[in-house]
Amino acid sequence: MKQEFYTLATFEFVADVQIIKGKLESEGIPVFLRDENTLNSDPLISSAIGGVKLQVYTIDKEKALKVYNEVRSYAIDDDGNPIVCPNCKAQQSEVYYDRKGIFYKLFPFFEKRKYKCLKCNMITRP
Repeated sequence: MKQEFYTLATFEFVADVQIIKGKLESEGIPVFLRDENTLNSDPLISSAIGGVKLQVYTIDKEKALKVYNEVRSYAIDDDGNPIVCPNCKAQQSEVYYDRKGIFYKLFPFFEKRKYKCLKCNMITRP
């Protein structure tokens, strides 16, 4: 039987994903880290390949999302306060990059940081 994967999240560094990987595995969910070995051998190319991808089987998607949402960390401002969505007032935002255009794909560090609300999907700037 063919197994399909669902990318639960992406992380810039391999070390960032290890705690969530351990939590998911402790809940009985098989976890796969795509591009882990590539980034272990050369961490400077993380932006170029999109970081390490935390993947689970599609059949485990809902259970994995529930566990992940319990332990994930959300974006905070310079004072340590959660970023508040101006649309729905939720405090569940993540850093977001479009990477549209060849320039930002080649030089992703020049793109301005934005935040994406996980409740209403609105994208805002700080």
